[in-house]
Amino acid sequence: MMLWCKISIMNKFVHLHLHSEYSLLDGACRIDKLVSYAKKLGQTSVAITDHGNMYGVIDFYKKCKKAGIKPIIGCEVYVAPRSRHQKEHGQDTSPHHLVLLCKNEIGYKNLIKLVSYGYIEGFYNKPRVDKQLLRQYNEGLICLSGCLAGEIPRLLLAGDINGAKAAAIEYMEIFGKDNYYIEIQDHSLEEQKRIIPGLVKLANELGISLAATNDVHYLKKEDSAIQNVLLCIQTNQVVGQDNNFEFPTDEFYFKSAEEMSAIFDFCPETLTNTVKIAEQCNLEFEFGQTKLPVFEPPEGKTNIEFFTQLCYDGLKELYGDSPSDEAVQRLDYEISVISKMGYVDYFLIVRDFVMFAKNNDIPVGPGRGSGAGSMAAYCIGITGVDPIKYTLLFERFLNPERISMPDFDIDFCYERRDEVIQYVVNKYGADHVAQIITFGTMAAKGAVRDVARALGEPYATGDKIAKQIPWGVGMTIERALQISATLKEMYAQDPTVLRIVDTASQLEGMPRHSSTHAAGVVITDKSVDEYVPLAKNEESIVTQYTMNALEELGLLKMDFLGLRTLTVIKDTQNTVRKSDVDFNINKISLDDENVYKMLSKGETSGIFQYESSGMKQVVMSLKPKGLEDLIAVVSLYRPGPMDSIPTYVHCRHNPQSIKYKHPRLESILKTTYGVIVYQEQVMEICRELAGFSYARADLVRRAMSKKKADVMEKERQSFIYGSVKADGTVECEGAVKRGVDEKTANIIFD
Repeated sequence: MMLWCKISIMNKFVHLHLHSEYSLLDGACRIDKLVSYAKKLGQTSVAITDHGNMYGVIDFYKKCKKAGIKPIIGCEVYVAPRSRHQKEHGQDTSPHHLVLLCKNEIGYKNLIKLVSYGYIEGFYNKPRVDKQLLRQYNEGLICLSGCLAGEIPRLLLAGDINGAKAAAIEYMEIFGKDNYYIEIQDHSLEEQKRIIPGLVKLANELGISLAATNDVHYLKKEDSAIQNVLLCIQTNQVVGQDNNFEFPTDEFYFKSAEEMSAIFDFCPETLTNTVKIAEQCNLEFEFGQTKLPVFEPPEGKTNIEFFTQLCYDGLKELYGDSPSDEAVQRLDYEISVISKMGYVDYFLIVRDFVMFAKNNDIPVGPGRGSGAGSMAAYCIGITGVDPIKYTLLFERFLNPERISMPDFDIDFCYERRDEVIQYVVNKYGADHVAQIITFGTMAAKGAVRDVARALGEPYATGDKIAKQIPWGVGMTIERALQISATLKEMYAQDPTVLRIVDTASQLEGMPRHSSTHAAGVVITDKSVDEYVPLAKNEESIVTQYTMNALEELGLLKMDFLGLRTLTVIKDTQNTVRKSDVDFNINKISLDDENVYKMLSKGETSGIFQYESSGMKQVVMSLKPKGLEDLIAVVSLYRPGPMDSIPTYVHCRHNPQSIKYKHPRLESILKTTYGVIVYQEQVMEICRELAGFSYARADLVRRAMSKKKADVMEKERQSFIYGSVKADGTVECEGAVKRGVDEKTANIIFD
């Protein structure tokens, strides 16, 4: 805290009124660029105050911290003229703007309450709070009186001096004299220049401090044109046509301290007061500390006792009365890790709603993702895949050397998924469960069409340009210009295309709208709005933070996935039972030759993940003979691994062609004909050839999957030559010490 204070004192001015890209289609300050630009200008602190929401808070906080800039968390709230519950056209359509900044954790908790109520109870065109809520949730907050749309500026513009004075006194009483500031701005607007003397006089009369702000909506002066385009996209207007939404000047940018000093040289304390405010704002977020809801076990048992019992009951049911030593040791190890890492309640919570589904004849998927690698999950009924049989690794799901929340993705029948969510809501309480927000962004094609319309071009013009952008995951305008010769030619020869494409490039990737994540649900021990702000998307209560942010904050995030295939299977089973009452989909043979013959003919229509023409060709060329072949094909049929499909198919039909770069690879790659297909195989190779622990091998897997080249190069050294801890103990031997020559070890790692 003292460090921040010392840094702040060196600064002349701090921006306390700023709209990021999360003031959707209004703010044009991208958080990445904002932080680096603030650093470039010598700013040591900066605030985020988006319109009525806190969507970007966590991303902003983390980026600021990483850059060594002090983040100030806030929001520009809308205050209803009367009560937040009153929603009459005319009287309640113009709420007042008010800036609130968090001093500490108490302030943060109060701000998220205010912002949540604004959406859930006060929404009327915009999320609105009222003075009753401000009186209830004011502790730990600093309040600025707002821009021209604030209550006091509006009253002054209307000539109501006494009304402005009464409002200022009321706000000062709500927040306390030391936490309330009269905000003054000057964007070369006639209305602002007219009321500045009145604001200064009011502050002097009442003994209220003044704070100068710039209502930042974009970073540089020249960015005002881009922000105008954004506004026109939002309001369905055309740039340059008379409308009430375009900003009248280009002064709403991230000004330097020197520029602000020049504007407010008549009242320098308005600048030093911003530094004073920044010094008081010292909110720190806690990341990685798990906050699980409590699971209530049967009476007379602790959670760990109940969990252990379920595990061993399941072990006997699945592996017989005398399970193998391997199975017992594996389960013992998993129980130990799950207990030490504090995730027993997590497993019990997931099992509880999975069993609700199964007991109510709601189809549940057998397992998706890394969760299928947990034997404990298999034994207690969360998953239906034997991890020993399929060589699935627990450490890929839960790594004892890397503290991160485990993540079960559970598939449910598409038609009845909501019943499972409702069960969770009923069990833990409606205020303890919320769905999760997601953001639609301005993708390449959409950005081009939006921009063309906002610039007043015919629909056909934008559509023609957009159609030259190839389809593809992660396709960008920059990439499209490289690979589409037609687009490149249009861009070079047509000034209209040039203008549209260049403008769209600057907006591409920005959040366009919020929606509800298709599967994500968060469950908390306390009310959700004790931790994060909430919003309302149609009838769904959603968190204002995305899935990744919730996970970083240690909250329990679940994926309740609705899978139509499960519904189809259920319907099919019911149809079969009309003629065969004993038919059970879970007891069918996985070795039926007729099924593999059918697949080999390319008869895969209607089969999940095998329907595409490309996949049909692969299956027909492979001619699968068992489930392992089908598993491998699904794993290989994606960008990157697809390059290995010809080798896999060739080796499948020509076993004599299989070659292992080292004999120790045979036991790991035998089932996939010498081809590295699975992430588990990567982990096994690191373990067998270089002596990595499974947990350390999982770190390599993560780095590889996230394409972290720097981490991979560091791990290459450990893989080949081994590594030693600071205390001299051997971390891993390395491949060379284990009998693999250096050249071969490098080739394998490549």
